[in-house]
Amino acid sequence: MEIVVIAAAMLLCWMTWQLYRAKRFNRFKQLIRQELKPKVANKVAENLLATRNKLTPNTDIHIKASQYYWTQYSARTLQAALRWKIVDEEWLRSTGNIRNCQHLFYIEKDKLAEFSEESEA
Repeated sequence: MEIVVIAAAMLLCWMTWQLYRAKRFNRFKQLIRQELKPKVANKVAENLLATRNKLTPNTDIHIKASQYYWTQYSARTLQAALRWKIVDEEWLRSTGNIRNCQHLFYIEKDKLAEFSEESEA
């Protein structure tokens, strides 16, 4: 009987810990949507306006489509923010979100963008 009580208490503790981790991860995704998404959208618009020419006119529709692409998923938004130096690894460390970043990149790996080495947006 005592073993069952101990096992139940351990299970309850483990489930509480998992709930705490899930809430921290959801707060991290919310932080990306609230803080990084507008910065990434602005950076995309700045880059496209700066590279506007006759060959690539980068119209408003193109800018909106590019902004939608980069901000559609949290992982892609964070990837762009890291790549374009909007935030850095130190920001992830100071906010305690290194593990959440790794987890986000793992679960949304099919949504990550592929950068070529010569293209720095």
